[in-house]
Amino acid sequence: MLEQLHPSAVTPSTWVTRFAPLIAGGGEVLDFACGSGRHARWLAQRGYRVEAVDRDGIALQLLHGLPKVHTLEADLEAGGWPYGGRSFDGLVVTNYLFRPRFEQLLDLLRPGGVLIYETFMLGNERFGKPSNPDFLLRPNELLQRLAGNWTIVAFEQGEVQQPRPAVVQRVCAVRGQPGTLVLP
Repeated sequence: MLEQLHPSAVTPSTWVTRFAPLIAGGGEVLDFACGSGRHARWLAQRGYRVEAVDRDGIALQLLHGLPKVHTLEADLEAGGWPYGGRSFDGLVVTNYLFRPRFEQLLDLLRPGGVLIYETFMLGNERFGKPSNPDFLLRPNELLQRLAGNWTIVAFEQGEVQQPRPAVVQRVCAVRGQPGTLVLP
């Protein structure tokens, strides 16, 4: 089944692979809106305990039975929040934005936890979907949302050509004010 997917659906983002080593070794990571599970699979292979959540139960089936991966089928935009009382060492979000849950999402990280977030921003509409401004970050929006008790490790925004032409915004941040970080 995996061999039938487009390479971008199985190859992890270079942003994720670059900054994942900042997550505590063997830590618990939430792959939020995981889609085909490319990051959950990659993280589990590196010893992380991963919870992969998505509303697409068929996509989640690609992850069933993988060691260190637990799946949860949930509508992340409607109904109850499935993560009350939970916390994680790492949070990975790619190609997904739902502003009404953003603060709840950030609250899932433990002190010292690592946020790795990458999605589309305004300007992407000229390349196709997503094109609805509700699903496109505004310039510097991730930085603005992380003002306060976050240490920004890296931030980028602009046009990329790989894995396909798009306009993206991405951040890696640590919850709190840790000591000196060893950058990957």
